[in-house]
Amino acid sequence: MIGREGDIVIQDVHPMIDGGKYSVKRIVGDVLKVDAEVFTTGEKAVCVDLLVKPPSSEVWLRTPMKQVCEDRYVGNYTLLELGSTLYTLEAWVDEYQTWSKGFERWLSSGEDISVDLEDGLNILRGYMRLADAEDSAIISNAIKKIRDSSVDSIYKAVTAKDLLDATRRCSRKHGSVRFTPDLEVMVDRSKAGFSAWYEMFPRSQTRSPERSGTFKDVEARLEDIARMGFDVVYFPPIHPTGRTNRRGKNNSSNPSPTDPGSPWAIGSTEGGHKSIHPELGSLDDFKHLLEKAQSLGLEIALDLAFQCSPDHPYVRDHPEWFYHRSDGSIRYAENPPKRYYDVYPLNFDNPNWPELWEELKSIVEFWIEAGVRIFRVDNPHTKPFSFWKWLIQGIKKEHPDVIFLAEAFTKPNVMYHLAKIGFTQSYTYFTWKNYNWEIEQYFRELSSQPIAEFFRPNLFTNTPDILPFVLQYGGRPAFELRLILAATLSPVYGIYSGYELCENKGVPGKEEYADSEKYELKPRDWDAPGNIKPLITRINKIRRENPALQNFRNIRFCEVNNPNLVAYIRWSDDYSNVILVVVNVNPFEEHYAKVRTSLGEFGVNTSEYFMEDLLTGVRYTWHSEENFVKLNPKTQCAHIFRVK
Repeated sequence: MIGREGDIVIQDVHPMIDGGKYSVKRIVGDVLKVDAEVFTTGEKAVCVDLLVKPPSSEVWLRTPMKQVCEDRYVGNYTLLELGSTLYTLEAWVDEYQTWSKGFERWLSSGEDISVDLEDGLNILRGYMRLADAEDSAIISNAIKKIRDSSVDSIYKAVTAKDLLDATRRCSRKHGSVRFTPDLEVMVDRSKAGFSAWYEMFPRSQTRSPERSGTFKDVEARLEDIARMGFDVVYFPPIHPTGRTNRRGKNNSSNPSPTDPGSPWAIGSTEGGHKSIHPELGSLDDFKHLLEKAQSLGLEIALDLAFQCSPDHPYVRDHPEWFYHRSDGSIRYAENPPKRYYDVYPLNFDNPNWPELWEELKSIVEFWIEAGVRIFRVDNPHTKPFSFWKWLIQGIKKEHPDVIFLAEAFTKPNVMYHLAKIGFTQSYTYFTWKNYNWEIEQYFRELSSQPIAEFFRPNLFTNTPDILPFVLQYGGRPAFELRLILAATLSPVYGIYSGYELCENKGVPGKEEYADSEKYELKPRDWDAPGNIKPLITRINKIRRENPALQNFRNIRFCEVNNPNLVAYIRWSDDYSNVILVVVNVNPFEEHYAKVRTSLGEFGVNTSEYFMEDLLTGVRYTWHSEENFVKLNPKTQCAHIFRVK
C-alpha cells in the first residue's frame, strides 16, 4: 500500500547529481552517507529508512536513518561490492510513536490517562494484524506489561525499545512514501580513487636511439618505477604505426627512413587497434609484461585513441566510417588552421554508426581479455557523449573493475559531463594553476558539492604534449614543488617519464617539449646526476602511510599573508590523521608567511601540539593556530606536516 503522495515530503537528498540523472562515485569500502529533509504535518512521528540494492542483491536492503536535527535524517551504508548500487529513501508515519509522544505529556500533566492509554493499546492491537510472528509476540507481551504497569513505570513500558522497533516495522505496512527516482552510486576499486601514475613510451626503453625498445626492455625498467612508489604505468599506443604522411623528429613533415612516427597515428599493414607494433614484441610478450608488473605491485594502463592512420585496415575495409570531403577524399584530422596528415578521425555519426560503435567496443574487450583493466582515453571530448555513455556502461556492466581516465583538456562543463556519464577519472587544469589564488580557487571548486561527488581529478605534472613554462624556467625547485602539489592536492596524480630527471628543454615560446618523444626514440640515463627520484620515492611513501592523503573531498585551505605560499589541510574521516601542507609556489625566491591553520576544528589542542615534517623528519612544537613558516626553494620548497 502506498501512502498518499504529498502527505510526507522527502527533499534535499544528498548525494544526488542533477536530480538523480547521474551516479555519484565511491570506492569499495567507503561508507555511503545519505541525508535528506523529511517532514509531514502536525506532530506526527516520521520514520525514514535508507534503501540500498547492491549488485548481488535481488531485494532492497534497509537501514534506519537517524534524525540529527529538525527534519534532517542521516543514514549510512558500507559499500562492499564493485559496480552499480542503487539507493533511495522511504518514509512513513508511525501512529503508535506519535501517540506515545502525546501520552508522555498527558502523563506528566496529572490528567486521567485511562482513555488515552486505551487509545494506544488499540493502535497496538491494529499493528498486530500487520505483524509477523516475531513482532506480534513482542507487541502482545508489551500490551500485557503496559496493563500491569503502575503509573510510575508505565511510560517505560510504553516506550520499550523492542516495542518501538516492532511498531516501526509494522507501521510501514500501513503505507509509506518512497523517494523517486532511485539513485545510483558507482563503486570502483581502490586504484580509481588512490594511485600514482607513471607515463612511459615502451619504444624508448632502449640504449640506442636507432633501436626500438621492447616489452622485455620495459620489464627491466619496472623495478625502478616500482621502487619510486608508482602503482600504474601508462603506455601511449602500442599498436603498429602508419607510414603514410608519417611525422619526423620535432613533428617534421620530412621523416627519415628510421623515424618511428607518432604512436597516435595508429594502424598499418601490420594491423590496427587489436595488434601490437612488431618491434615491441608479441601479444604473449605483452601478457608476460603484465604478469611481471603485477608481481611488482604495478598495473599497466593502455591508451585508447579512436583514430586511424591512412594505412589502418579500417580505411580499406570500412571507408564509410570516416569523414569524406567534397572531392571524395577522406578528411584528415584538423584543428584549423592545422591539419594532421598522419591521422584520420572517425565519423561516429556515419550511416553505419552502430557497426562502428560495436567494433570500437570490441577493441576495449580485446585488451580486457588480454589482461588490461585501465584505459587512458585520448581526446574523449571530440567524440559523442552518447557513444561514451553507451560504451562505458556496457563495459562496466560486465567488468566493474575497469577504470577509464578522460584526457580532456577542454571546457569545464564538457569535462564534468564526461565524468557524469561514466569516466572514472579526468585530467585537469592543474598543469596551468601556478599561483596561490589559482590553486585555491580551482581546488575549492573541484572539492565542492556536487562536483566532488562525480569528478575524480588525476593531476599530471606534465605530459608528452605539455611542458609548462614553470618547469621550463623554474629549474629543479619547480619540479620539486609541482610534484609535491600534485601528490598532495589529489590522491590520484601522475608524471610523464623524464620528470624525475628534470627534463625542461622546450620549444621557445611554447609549452611543448623540444625534441618531443612523440616523434623519436629517447633513451635516457635514469640515474643521471640531479635527478629527484629520492624525493619522488619519499612523497609516494608519505601518501601510502597517511590516509588523509588518500581521499579527495577532505581539503581546506589556510590563510597565509604571502601570495607566494599556499597551505592546506587534509584529514582522515575520524581525524586520527591530519596533514598540513605548505608549499612555496615561487621556484626562484625564498618566502615566509604566517599560516593560520584552524586545527582546533580537527580536535587538536592548539595551545601546544607537535608538527612532524614528513619530508625531513624534523619535529616542531607549535603553540597556536597561527605560525611562522619560511621556505627556500633551493633547499626545501615545502613542508608536509603530520599533526601530533
